[in-house]
Amino acid sequence: MSKFMIIGERIHCISPVIREAFTTRNPEPILKRAQEQLDAGADYLDLNIGPAERDGEELMQWGVKLLQDNFDNVPLALDTANIKAIEAGIKVYDRSKGKPIVNSADAGDRIQYLDIAAQNEAMCICLCSKQGIPADNDERITYCSEMLERGMEQGMEPTDMLFDPLALVVKGMQDKQEEMLQAIQMITEMGLLTTCGLSNVSNGAPKHIRPILDATFCAMAMQSGLSSAIINPCDKRLMETIVSADIIKNNILYADSVLEIK
Repeated sequence: MSKFMIIGERIHCISPVIREAFTTRNPEPILKRAQEQLDAGADYLDLNIGPAERDGEELMQWGVKLLQDNFDNVPLALDTANIKAIEAGIKVYDRSKGKPIVNSADAGDRIQYLDIAAQNEAMCICLCSKQGIPADNDERITYCSEMLERGMEQGMEPTDMLFDPLALVVKGMQDKQEEMLQAIQMITEMGLLTTCGLSNVSNGAPKHIRPILDATFCAMAMQSGLSSAIINPCDKRLMETIVSADIIKNNILYADSVLEIK
């Protein structure tokens, strides 16, 4: 078994501080967020520049070089609706610590993102949807299979695709959570890797409740086979849960110091 892969979510244009840093090309807030996440245990950093329609290619290249130059070629997920910016980021990306992750493709209009990943020997997050939220797990598996076939036809290894069944918010979609866990298990039983945007689970809940929901869902999802997630690694409760689950699943060796989360 492999250690659970943590993709840090906190360099995101939705944050006013990060959005301003992107606009002014101010490295300090971005480097601060990166350092915090890496210190907390992130394996990858998600670089989310948003739509970036005007200057996305230059911005993505600036962000990739900034992070990799300052953090020993830290591996990155390149996250934007601007597909040319994804390609531009890959061109300057150093793979010495891990392949770039394209975030993200789906089986519908965003299928080209999978093609870009294949053409550039990158990994890809593959959303198990075509348009909106799938009706059920039959649809999720259909879309998963379609993307798997398309990627492999272009020479991708199955391990280069991270399938995301789309984590759904508990507050309003409580009745769908078991279905999500079943989807993770079904995809895992196909021999595939999985991921999700874990923060979606607790979206809309009070701030003090969110870590409880996220940590509990994550533990249950890991038992179902979840192999990675886009998370806030600075959430101590969540990180304690992930490390503990990795120990119990025999993904990492136990030592007292392992659970001394900062």
